[in-house]
Amino acid sequence: MCHSWVLRAAVLALGVGILVTPAAAQEKSIIVQSTTSTANSGLYDAILPKFTEKTGIKVNVVAVGTGQAIKNAMNGDGDVLLVHDKPAEEKFIADGYGVQRLDVMYNDYIIVGPAADPAKVGAMKNAAAAMKKIADAKAAFASRGDNSGTHVAEKALWKAAGVDAAAASGGWYRETGSGMGATLNTAVGMSAYALTDRGTWISFKNKGDYRILVEGDPALFNQYGVMLVNPQKHPKVKAKEGQAFVDWILGTEGQKAIADFKLEGQPLFFPNAKK
Repeated sequence: MCHSWVLRAAVLALGVGILVTPAAAQEKSIIVQSTTSTANSGLYDAILPKFTEKTGIKVNVVAVGTGQAIKNAMNGDGDVLLVHDKPAEEKFIADGYGVQRLDVMYNDYIIVGPAADPAKVGAMKNAAAAMKKIADAKAAFASRGDNSGTHVAEKALWKAAGVDAAAASGGWYRETGSGMGATLNTAVGMSAYALTDRGTWISFKNKGDYRILVEGDPALFNQYGVMLVNPQKHPKVKAKEGQAFVDWILGTEGQKAIADFKLEGQPLFFPNAKK
């Protein structure tokens, strides 16, 4: 009797194993190394379930600054890269780490600050000139300081303004080393100006008396690109599933999903994949 029970239990355990293991093995997933703005804004929460429903492929997003996302992809720690620093993306491709870089969507950068606007930059249309006024006034400025796409854009604006902001580090210029949401929280906490992408700003909940002070300069244009990590460089890359994601987000359904994503009635990103 005892032996019979043990035998039945063993058979049952074996049967469960046969049922479960193939199902687990069939689960398809990819890793997307991504900038933080796409995650913080809520875009992925809105669009990725649509991709998974269509393809059965789960998308795991690693959201870090663009510079770190590129490093991670260079190390083979991901299947797809979606970031916003076009020169760095093109170098990623040229160095053989990615297959092809393609435009996926855009939004823009804005300079935000307290209503008091101590540097008096409100309504300026020249972003570099506004940055110079902030520096001349030694008004507090919170920088991500993390080599993200936003930080790279900020450094380009300081250069255009002829300002060595890094030399003022620890003074009026404060580097947070954090993502965009955390940097905005720091800025609000210390009444500092900040450069942010519009998508993160719209979704940011702790605005206080902060407002958009500088916008509309062509220099503030913010393009996002997507690319498959090169499976010839990293054989463990899930090329088929990763390419399916790239094709989807650049195709009609993915582009519509991006366009349909709005907060407070405002679009956060504008799809612009080339047909």
